[in-house]
Amino acid sequence: MSNETLRWETLDSAIDYRCPGFAVRADQVRLPDGTETDYHSVDEREAVVVLPFTPAGDLVVIAEWRQAVGRINRGLPAGTVEGSEDLAVAAERELREETGYTANDLEHLISVEPSNGIANSVHHHFVATGCAPAGDQSLDFNESIRVDTVDYDDFVQSVREGDVRDGRAALAVSYYELQR
Repeated sequence: MSNETLRWETLDSAIDYRCPGFAVRADQVRLPDGTETDYHSVDEREAVVVLPFTPAGDLVVIAEWRQAVGRINRGLPAGTVEGSEDLAVAAERELREETGYTANDLEHLISVEPSNGIANSVHHHFVATGCAPAGDQSLDFNESIRVDTVDYDDFVQSVREGDVRDGRAALAVSYYELQR
């Protein structure tokens, strides 16, 4: 079966609902067998995720309240790209805003579509090295974040054991481990 025989045809597309952070899109589509139906998905801006290392090799992590799952989540600094902002600039900005840290070096790790069955989001993961405190956090009004540094190997073990449930953090650590 060729790729072309898998393609859906979009007949119409409109935003059903918009809020800060995302929109819900309603598409009218024609499936490969000719069936016409509707399909809803989430429109999100591109995002960056930062795997930040201190000069000693520890990892800068965050604990953040996540309303959607009703608990505190251990993870990595991350956030949306603003307008036509350069991805590396966005990663540096998010690191600084969420942790108060800056990096000496930043390198792209991988870009992924984390939930392309229901959303068009793209997450660009970066590795930041030489991270050191540079000031206070500059959080958005709806962010509740605590910053900590942890032993990297301990964090990797937490990912292995399923204690780190944040998919962005688990992916960043896993891919980083594959590249080492």
